[in-house]
Amino acid sequence: LVRGKFYLFTTCEVETPDPIDTIDTLGVDMGIVNIAVDSDGERHTGNAVKNVRYRQHRLRRKLQKKGTRGAKRRLRKLSGKEARFSNHVNHCISKHIVAKAKGTARAIAIEDLSGIRRRITARRPQRATLHSWAFNDLRQKLEYKAQLSGVTLVLVDPRNTSRTCPACGHVSKLNRPNQSTFSCARCFFAANADHVAAQNIRVLGRAA
Repeated sequence: LVRGKFYLFTTCEVETPDPIDTIDTLGVDMGIVNIAVDSDGERHTGNAVKNVRYRQHRLRRKLQKKGTRGAKRRLRKLSGKEARFSNHVNHCISKHIVAKAKGTARAIAIEDLSGIRRRITARRPQRATLHSWAFNDLRQKLEYKAQLSGVTLVLVDPRNTSRTCPACGHVSKLNRPNQSTFSCARCFFAANADHVAAQNIRVLGRAA
């Protein structure tokens, strides 16, 4: 019983297929601005989730300030709406990534982001966004969908994936002047930062 509603949880046994033979690895970088970017350069932006989160936050503040009985009923109805939408988006993204990897005979490599919220410091305006980042939900969906499809999923060390130049191997904080840009301080290779991270994740995944 949760908030006056009954939920029935059941389990079933599903036979998982043998892992498919792979010829390469698809690196996937997970983030906040872009929920996922793969090593082919395909992006799944977080704009829709961000817009829903902003509208929900603004409406919650308005209703909390109002404080009436009707406002409190509305707040209860709104509770969980953002999470359900994020869950749906992650389901669609993970389904697409796994299907793409299977269709091209590739494994999937993602960063092991366990404990990332404890390691990252953020300014006050960014904290709500950081704490609502549903990367673990996306990881779980990728893991079980990959297993059911016979696709191998590999976890790699996230250190310096967004600071390493895929052209010359130079590692530096200076290579990442802002969130979206990668510009190597040594060889001047430049590209989208999330795409670069996904390429480095692919390399690490292939070596795992």
